[in-house]
Amino acid sequence: MKGKSLSKNIRIATKWSTITEFVAKMFVPVTNMILARLLTPDAFGVIATVILIISFADMLSDSGFQKYLIQRDFKTHKEKIESINVAFWTNISISILLWLLIVVFQENIAILVGNPGLGMVIAIAGISLPLTSFSSIQMSIYRRDLDFKTLFHVRLVGVLIPFFITIPLALLGLSYWSLVIGMVSGHLANAILLTIKSYWKPTLFYKFSVLKRMLSFSLWSLAEAISIWATTYIGVFIVSGELNNYYLGLFQTTMVTVNGILAIITTATTSVLFSSLSRLQNNEDEYLKVFLKFMRFIGMIVLPMGVGIFIYRNLLTDILLGEQWQEASLFVGLWGLISSITIVFGQYCSEIYRSKGRPRLSLLVQILYLLGLLPTIMITAKYGYTSLIYGQSLIKIHQILVNWLVVYIAFKISPVMMVKNLLPPIFCSILMGGLPSF
Repeated sequence: MKGKSLSKNIRIATKWSTITEFVAKMFVPVTNMILARLLTPDAFGVIATVILIISFADMLSDSGFQKYLIQRDFKTHKEKIESINVAFWTNISISILLWLLIVVFQENIAILVGNPGLGMVIAIAGISLPLTSFSSIQMSIYRRDLDFKTLFHVRLVGVLIPFFITIPLALLGLSYWSLVIGMVSGHLANAILLTIKSYWKPTLFYKFSVLKRMLSFSLWSLAEAISIWATTYIGVFIVSGELNNYYLGLFQTTMVTVNGILAIITTATTSVLFSSLSRLQNNEDEYLKVFLKFMRFIGMIVLPMGVGIFIYRNLLTDILLGEQWQEASLFVGLWGLISSITIVFGQYCSEIYRSKGRPRLSLLVQILYLLGLLPTIMITAKYGYTSLIYGQSLIKIHQILVNWLVVYIAFKISPVMMVKNLLPPIFCSILMGGLPSF
């Protein structure tokens, strides 16, 4: 009965998570389509460096506690509530400290990321840190309970607020400030709504013994998060030094736009998969069955999407970004195709490491991938934008191979089995890719 109940909860969670991400990701491209016509690539280049700093600080303040609260099998309700409170107050304290450091050293940070004179922009954007810390714990509680219906309503409001704030400010000529203010407004809305709707409310409780127990898992999870951040943003850091804000804007905005399209499916299912596998971590047969079922379902959607993005890259660039972004069309196609393959065969392996309580393996994978990514970007960026986008795209194949190796050695899950599981969507995607040539 328990298995049937979990299966039902997984189906419901997947439905609401998919609806949430679909609605959210539909608003985001529409907003970007408008903003790409109101703002120049240079403005997006500035915001890319801002997000580089804020995302790193936000990751440090989380300290890996979100994953701990979702993955941990608590023995009692009291233990769970105590852990939630300790995670909350730790997050808030670290985020405020980091924000103060950003404010104090704002100009030094701006120079470090290649945008001297923009320290105030980074400092104002830093308001997001305590706001996201305030809401992140509530979000982890909902995800643990597979309650994605509540997150749908909260996420919807959070998406709509920047949509109605950022665009009017851009029309008034506020350039990158419109993006910063819109981002902060969205985080503020999430923090308020999640706090109001959550059954858990912060209480004045803190125990260092609880923190110590949590850190044994969370420090490895944090190290993994840092490595993921590095693989995600190292390109922004290097490109900001090698190329100008125009090409940085093309580079980062292309990845964000394409990732946003694919994330309509992937973000919705990744949270559900992690929560579901965490509940099944001691049932090997059911665990593998659920993983392969998710993988096959995602492959049937994402692989054809990637092929379609590559084939119709020029049209998509015109629709999503506008004529002034045509130079990005090749990267739109390459990134869409390679990312779709990586998502199915690489990204979902990460959920195995986390759900099994083995964040060290995920860290190992990210480090091995980074060892290939870092020199690739450093070398190709010196030869210009076109060389860079080929290098950034093709090196992701290395990420798949590393995941296959680790998941086979650690869990005896064969890459051959994963490929066989996806033979129908692979065949259909190849057929789809060949049709335009006839």
